[in-house]
Amino acid sequence: MLKVYLSGEIHTDWRDQIVEGSKGLDVVFSGPVTDHAASDDCGVAILGEEPNKYWHDHKGAMVNAIRTRKGITEADVVVVRFGEQYKQWNAAFDAGYAAALGKSLIILQRPEHDHALKEVDAAALAVAREPAQVVDLLRYVLTGTLPG
Repeated sequence: MLKVYLSGEIHTDWRDQIVEGSKGLDVVFSGPVTDHAASDDCGVAILGEEPNKYWHDHKGAMVNAIRTRKGITEADVVVVRFGEQYKQWNAAFDAGYAAALGKSLIILQRPEHDHALKEVDAAALAVAREPAQVVDLLRYVLTGTLPG
């Protein structure tokens, strides 16, 4: 079984596309909490309120890091998606963490981000443009089958 951690942008359905396209493959997916409000507020919801927004966010980041570290550490492959709308600094951090652990890293990004992400791309084993390409990569890794 291939364990795949899906990191990055949470505003589109790219994860659903990969999961759906991978049906029938021996793969299990994990990832961060994609409910933005829950992710932002998990620290204070669990550990207590913070009047200062910095500490509010800091608590949430630390609690989320427990899940992220576990997911990336246990993964065979880490897919990191960089979307168009927001700068995903956390996604870049996840990519670096995965690379430092020697994980097989697939980056999913649009061509207009190539220059800004050149160092991240250099650490990856593949740079895909569409979720379907990630599915094709996973299928090839598991079965040796090419698309088409």
